[in-house]
Amino acid sequence: MDKFLFLTHDFTDPYFNLASEEYLLKHRKEYFIYLWINAPAVIVGVNQNTVQEVNLDYTTSHGIKVVRRQTGGGAVYHDLNNLCYTVIAPFRENVDNYRRFTAPVIEYLNTLGVKAEFSGRNDIVIDGKKISGNAQTVSGGRIMHHGTLLFDTDMTALTFALKPNKLKTESKGIKSVRARVTNIKQYLPDMTVEEFKNGLKEYFKKTCEEYVLTENDIAEIDKLVRDKYSLYEWNIGRSPKGKNLFEYKFPFGILSFSFDTVEGKIENADISGDFFSVGDIKEFASTLDGVKFTKNDVAAAFQPISGYIKGANADEIIDKLFS
Repeated sequence: MDKFLFLTHDFTDPYFNLASEEYLLKHRKEYFIYLWINAPAVIVGVNQNTVQEVNLDYTTSHGIKVVRRQTGGGAVYHDLNNLCYTVIAPFRENVDNYRRFTAPVIEYLNTLGVKAEFSGRNDIVIDGKKISGNAQTVSGGRIMHHGTLLFDTDMTALTFALKPNKLKTESKGIKSVRARVTNIKQYLPDMTVEEFKNGLKEYFKKTCEEYVLTENDIAEIDKLVRDKYSLYEWNIGRSPKGKNLFEYKFPFGILSFSFDTVEGKIENADISGDFFSVGDIKEFASTLDGVKFTKNDVAAAFQPISGYIKGANADEIIDKLFS
């Protein structure tokens, strides 16, 4: 049985907390269960276009940080009444890793009398409304799973900070982000987020040894903050650009393909969306530059995409692209 260390702290800086996940995944060998809380922030998926997904006027004027994470999926809003959890574990193939890592959280909610359940690709819901979105990435034979837990989040700020994707909301027959999410506190009115966090901490600690970040850990995380997570180039500048835009909601998620056409060939290709990656999608997009924009040529170029996007089917994408 794999041994896990349990980690939590009082740091609420979103840059630090997102950097700490990368540090634990890529620079430590242990397995972790990690609880953390962010000050107000919008956290965007690694493959998303920040400008399209976030109301930057609102976030800037309200001092809300925008941070890009390592994992795929959609943009989410965090605040001090939103609990985040991270699991870093051995990667196992041929298992449903989303159900694997959401199960303990669902079990804890059930012990409190809250009937939560797994739903869709990666959500935890109560009464059909989302209280947790989850995402994953794999590195060096280890998997990092993380999720939000909306406890008593400011739904007004959430609504204004995010730009709901029209394809996602239309596919579900709803009009806003607010219409499909809810807070756990509605079901636990006498509990605070700290009490909820401490209860989940004690639940996890039944099988974990507690760990405290060292001075060296903090110094290494701070370096990642300076070199990556606090930078415009990572959080916003990395967003895709292009004059032509194809966007469609597939079973594996929303795919946005932007590109220029120069002398009949694709240039400045970029792919974004709320899908889940199994490879570097930027690497794949770069292979499209110089491809003739004909169905046969683009179809041939797209064949490897299943090696970059979980569940993607090249023929299905090409059929919609050229329909």
